[in-house]
Amino acid sequence: MPTPAVPSSWSQGEFESSQSKQRPIPLDEQTKVFSWENVRDIVETNRLDVIRRKPSERIVYKAWCKNIIATYGSITKYMCVERLRWGPLPESSAESGPAFDYQSPTPFADTRDFNILRNDWPYGSFAPDITHLIVWSKPRIEIDPQNGLVTPESRQLVDAFVERTFVKRLEQDDPLAGKRVLWFKNWGALQSVRGLEHIHVLVKDAPGSIVEEWTGEKEVE
Repeated sequence: MPTPAVPSSWSQGEFESSQSKQRPIPLDEQTKVFSWENVRDIVETNRLDVIRRKPSERIVYKAWCKNIIATYGSITKYMCVERLRWGPLPESSAESGPAFDYQSPTPFADTRDFNILRNDWPYGSFAPDITHLIVWSKPRIEIDPQNGLVTPESRQLVDAFVERTFVKRLEQDDPLAGKRVLWFKNWGALQSVRGLEHIHVLVKDAPGSIVEEWTGEKEVE
């Protein structure tokens, strides 16, 4: 059996390690592709655990995480240093996660306290017409300690932010744009970067120029 090509972003050692240690996994073609209607149902029923990356994506993502942790010490530190450019306060701890100096204690109330970025590792199981964004917040979003879900007050706050930031912009070209935007906040057990506060925003048929307005970044080909 011929040796598979080494992905360009991997070292030979990382690739060989992944090949020798990984268990048999299903093919990408066997992974369910979620349409917009599927995703809407998943978010509305809070079945977020069914969302998965494709098998090939999981292999590359795990190798990337291993390399980042070896370089920066943690994914959280990498995000702060390279993507968000936020400096944690000295009183930050590993237990509580990084704390930041913010303009307002209310999440999303001040544009200097949040950052909208493309998901660097979007789910390939989403249909191609779905754009996956992540909004990172310096202030914490209040959750119910009993179930880990956002409180009713937090949900209203995030709903209002998503409406004015994403829906209103899309409505300039599409009066029904409200049906093209969803958001969710993963439970702690599902989060890849648990130390940093964030929500996920999904947009159907998002024009690249508008995504660039939101993120300040051009799409990487």
